Amino acid sequence: MNLSDTKGYKVFRYFNIVVMILIVAITFIPFLNIIAQSFSSERFITAGEVFLLPKGFNVETYVAVLRNQRFWIHYRNTILYTVVGTAIAMVLTTLLAYVLAKPKTRLKGKSFWVGFAVFTMFFAGGIIPTYILYNNTLNITNTMWAVVLPMALSIYNMLIMKSFFENLPEALEEAASIDGMSTYGIFLKIILPLSKPILATMILFYAVAYWNSWWQAFMFLNDWTLFPVTLFLRNLISGATATGEAAAAEAGSTQIASNVRSVSMFLTVLPIILVYPFVQKYFVSGIMLGSVKE
Repeated sequence: MNLSDTKGYKVFRYFNIVVMILIVAITFIPFLNIIAQSFSSERFITAGEVFLLPKGFNVETYVAVLRNQRFWIHYRNTILYTVVGTAIAMVLTTLLAYVLAKPKTRLKGKSFWVGFAVFTMFFAGGIIPTYILYNNTLNITNTMWAVVLPMALSIYNMLIMKSFFENLPEALEEAASIDGMSTYGIFLKIILPLSKPILATMILFYAVAYWNSWWQAFMFLNDWTLFPVTLFLRNLISGATATGEAAAAEAGSTQIASNVRSVSMFLTVLPIILVYPFVQKYFVSGIMLGSVKE
């Protein structure tokens, strides 16, 4: 008798389906509500009549936000931080993971360095020492590097990539080494081409992290021209700035703050939503291969 034919397994399967549906609903319904509010008019939003479908359909706030020059400056900054930060992060993560995964790199004290890396996942210097480091020692406050560099190496991502490299066949590297290929040649011409799933996964992880990041900018940037779009959105939500409302007023719109915030939220997450389906297949295979060791 197969496990799938047992009564307990069938109960678990149906229970699992119900739980997954509830999780999807809890995650997706608020997003649909934001989209509905972004296309609704002030009267229906104020009355609390907007839930999953827009009422009093309008696009005036979209036009107002898209015409706002400051919004596009923040959007440009976010794209720049995401591209530069992801590129730096991928170089650092890939090199460190390969060095710690392969014995042929001849790195001494690998266990110590792995333990040291894991230690940094649980213990940090704190906000005040970090600010002193960035401002007085590194002098990177109020520059793009204050946003890019602190997130340039995720130990969690490095460990996943390290596990992936450890599962690659040693015979390929040994054959290349016998043929006279150097360690760098093996890494660039053999390891990286075989690592497309994990590389795509890590790019997605880092890109989403940089795109959604606002805390670093909030702490270390004072010049509004350097703000990412997520900090612009945070200021709208907290009421610290009236940029979105002012832009709506300039366009002759009477939309309330919640409508402006909904439009800004949707425009902020839209690029990630559009990109994710193209890397989903690499995401699934990369995580599985990088987390399971034979």
